[in-house]
Amino acid sequence: MAQPVHAPKLYERDFVAWCEETIAKLKAHDLESLDLDSLIEEIEGLAGRDRRELESRLQVLLEHLLKRLYVSSPYDHRGWQNTIHEQRRELRLLLKQSPSLRNYLTNVFDEAWQNALTQVKRDYAKELFPDQWPFSGDIDALLDNQFWLADEDL
Repeated sequence: MAQPVHAPKLYERDFVAWCEETIAKLKAHDLESLDLDSLIEEIEGLAGRDRRELESRLQVLLEHLLKRLYVSSPYDHRGWQNTIHEQRRELRLLLKQSPSLRNYLTNVFDEAWQNALTQVKRDYAKELFPDQWPFSGDIDALLDNQFWLADEDL
């Protein structure tokens, strides 16, 4: 006996149309006809996306801080500093939008540090890097402190 063919839901056929329909249903308080499984999936995806972005930006920030602090290449300092400023700005925006991510950042800091350290050691095998983050692990310090001497900005 042949299996019945599954007709794709609107969510699977046209995501934007599904979003518009879902918004209209929510505004009308038509909770009975919502595609709850898809709605739950999307909300979970949004939270996961922000956590992944935070982890990625934190790792890039730590990589560039390590390079700026420990790689003797003054020619590259300005570019690394620009990346540090950009990642900090984006992290601040994420944390402003979702303050609960501060706890998440604290929880993933060690893993991000290890990933950043592994990457810079691979990229700069001749340089010496610390095995542990040598500064405060405080989020505000990480997002604000320069960590290098001002006269090194040449």
